[in-house]
Amino acid sequence: MRNSVSCNILKAIDEYLISKGVSEEELPQSVDGYRKMLQKYVSIHNGKLLKSFEALYRELHIAGYYRGLLIDVNVVKEVFKSAKALIDKIH
Repeated sequence: MRNSVSCNILKAIDEYLISKGVSEEELPQSVDGYRKMLQKYVSIHNGKLLKSFEALYRELHIAGYYRGLLIDVNVVKEVFKSAKALIDKIH
């Protein structure tokens, strides 16, 4: 997840995790690490957030970054709205 929207999502998750007592050294370094942390700290309160994270990961990172499939402006706008909604839910 290397684009700026993805980075903002990860930063929001990092801030949330820190607020829950996770030290900066313990923050995830991979998407699998983020999945585990979301399952541990977020899913117990809201299982939909992990599903949103997974969907955004596939859209932004896999389809957008690796495969270059995000070309329709309306689709990109919807993905950005979803990213903002996830960030807002975490904060």
